[in-house]
Amino acid sequence: MREILESAGYDVMEVDPPLDLSAVRETDCLLVLCSNEPGAIQEFDRTSYKLKSDDNEMVCKKLLFTIDEGLSLENSIVWGVKEFVRYAGEAALARIMDRELSLSFASSENIHLREEKDQGSTDSGSGVSVAHLPVKVNKQAAEQIAAIQGTVHLRFIPHWFYHFQSSGEQVYKDKHIPFDAEGSGGINAINGLRVDACEIRSVEGPVPADADIVQPHISKDEATERIYEELITQLTQRVRIKQEKGDAIFYEEKVMKPERKDISLDIYQVYVPVWQVRGRKIVEVNAHSGEILSTPMDEGVEIL
Repeated sequence: MREILESAGYDVMEVDPPLDLSAVRETDCLLVLCSNEPGAIQEFDRTSYKLKSDDNEMVCKKLLFTIDEGLSLENSIVWGVKEFVRYAGEAALARIMDRELSLSFASSENIHLREEKDQGSTDSGSGVSVAHLPVKVNKQAAEQIAAIQGTVHLRFIPHWFYHFQSSGEQVYKDKHIPFDAEGSGGINAINGLRVDACEIRSVEGPVPADADIVQPHISKDEATERIYEELITQLTQRVRIKQEKGDAIFYEEKVMKPERKDISLDIYQVYVPVWQVRGRKIVEVNAHSGEILSTPMDEGVEIL
């Protein structure tokens, strides 16, 4: 668990029992419990943990690793054997490739989704049913997070999320170059920006009547082509082969790329809810995770 989190850029430390690890990355705090004990798990899920640093206080996310299959919690992310094996493999590959593991706990597929009504802002549906992330941050909370006053509007922004699995290998002068890899990601279907996300768990259902459903500018075929190109670039390896001729030793460098047919890609559309707060400036808040977006989710331009 420590190596997975460190591969994702977290500063990881051991903590006092019953917890196991604490992990901090910029403004993100995570506490880890590895346990199969029901009492310890329930206490962990009930307890709210906060980290205070330099007069700033942040609420810590909670990650439970357990081999008790089928367990779901209301307030904690749950990893079982499947998730552990998967992310351990991705972390190992990230270290080999000298890259940072893309790991996000804002929308993990393992979070138990509570069907909360959003105090007047999400009670009524429009009849338009789409796959979307559930709204967990209400209108009033979004205004508080944005720290400005103004008009607040809920928008659903389309994204193309994907999961890929690569296999196969190439052989060059008796050297085998494998391309085994697996991972997830996403792109914004409006502006094409990459989304730092792992597996997400969406719900299929109507969205609020007064919300905007933004139509995608990037089609599924266009997104698929772009993702394949990025994956091929990501998996490309530069191989150095040593050769000896007489008393001389020289090296040959060869760029090896995987073939597209060896990459299995599953791509699907999910709408991400965003609160847009328009006051003296425009601030956008992810209505699922509560994070302030540093880049606009659409192609809107603010005129000063």
